Amino acid sequence: MPQYRISQAARLLGVSDDTIRRWIDSGRLAAIAGDGPTEIDGADLARLATQVATAPTGGQQVAESARNRLTGLVTKVTKDVVMAQVELQCGPFRVVSLMSSEAADELGLEPGVLAVASVKATTVVVEVPRP
Repeated sequence: MPQYRISQAARLLGVSDDTIRRWIDSGRLAAIAGDGPTEIDGADLARLATQVATAPTGGQQVAESARNRLTGLVTKVTKDVVMAQVELQCGPFRVVSLMSSEAADELGLEPGVLAVASVKATTVVVEVPRP
């Protein structure tokens, strides 16, 4: 299962390192104790990401590229024999992708995995960044 350091978790949720530490201290987020830096279980982080997600505020419209890449955490994978539905929480955005079950297995997609959704028109391609 993927694990994330406090600074990585903070970036993924769009909060400060101190906020993550406060959530750990209050019991809202569990930390994995060890000899090294404090880490957080990816599945726990994905659950919290869906809880703290907020809708974006209005604002001025900006120019967009034809390709958009959204980095986030896999929060849910539903598979049958042929197809898989993969849900990601990318900051305040929930992104859903349909792909073959084989592709989801090859990418190792499961709750807590860091992934990138590439969006072009109506197609969403999910990538897993190299460590």
